[in-house]
Amino acid sequence: MPAETLLELVDVGREFDVSRPWLNRVLEGEPRRSLQAVDGVSFSIRRGETLALVGESGCGKSTVARLIVGLYTLSRGRILFDGADLADPGSAPLRRRMQMIFQDPYASLNPRWRVRDIVAEPIVAHGLAPDAKALAARVAELLTQVGLAPEDGERFPHEFSGGQRQRVSIARALSSNPEFLVCDEPTSALDVSVQAQILNLMKDLQQRLGLTYLFISHNLAVVAHVATRVGVMYLGRLVEVADAKTLFERPRHPYTRMLIDAIPDLEMSGKSRTPVAGEVPSPLTPPPGCAFNPRCPHANERCRTERPVPLELPGGRIAACHAVQEGRIGDL
Repeated sequence: MPAETLLELVDVGREFDVSRPWLNRVLEGEPRRSLQAVDGVSFSIRRGETLALVGESGCGKSTVARLIVGLYTLSRGRILFDGADLADPGSAPLRRRMQMIFQDPYASLNPRWRVRDIVAEPIVAHGLAPDAKALAARVAELLTQVGLAPEDGERFPHEFSGGQRQRVSIARALSSNPEFLVCDEPTSALDVSVQAQILNLMKDLQQRLGLTYLFISHNLAVVAHVATRVGVMYLGRLVEVADAKTLFERPRHPYTRMLIDAIPDLEMSGKSRTPVAGEVPSPLTPPPGCAFNPRCPHANERCRTERPVPLELPGGRIAACHAVQEGRIGDL
């Protein structure tokens, strides 16, 4: 039986107004300008799995994370959590069941608060501890759970290393007993050796607590280590979704192949690689048709005029590419 769907995004979009000030627009005759950061993204996450969103900087993956946890509002589409629409007024209690781990542990912790107060804040906000004694015990338990000592609760964030600060961030995220964690590049600001420790901690917590992760990253090596499934984003659109093993062994979309070809070949297999030229177009003026067509070696006239629709392929893979759907690109 397939695992139960915990989170589902349906045609999610988000626009930002990037117009110049009103007076400048009047004097210079400029129209309003909007940036489509997320454009029609749909996917689902099953309970207990890790879905990773990958792509170059500016592709919209962090915006998707913030839309899910409510830091941004939707321009269009729906986000369903455990079958309930998060836009409904009565869905507010569902927010306690999801938390977010931010990218920079140096900026996401209040420097004026002791660690015990940082970890305790969600517990107090949701009324999860009956008294001060139970609150202190819960904070000590959380700090121990992430590999810190209960005594560390008396210290301030500046007294910790980067990896220890991220452990504090994880303890804070776990303090409201969530089922779902949105992890926005939680290891990108850390040294490589510390990254491995945090990733192993997160995998261990997932197994022990039954957590579900949305993992945002641009590091494919990290994604290969933690992800169950992988979604690839380009210029605000989802271009391919597949099981992690399938995607890394047999990528189909040309952009996915470009990302994987950028990984150094440590085995020196001699496999030929065809780098894709060009740069990511401006999201203010995206190209018509397929957003990747200016850089794609397989693009034809249809790719330049008609936007591809994500279609399910054999094996449960989803790809938004005319060349793949027409059979002009086969497996590697």
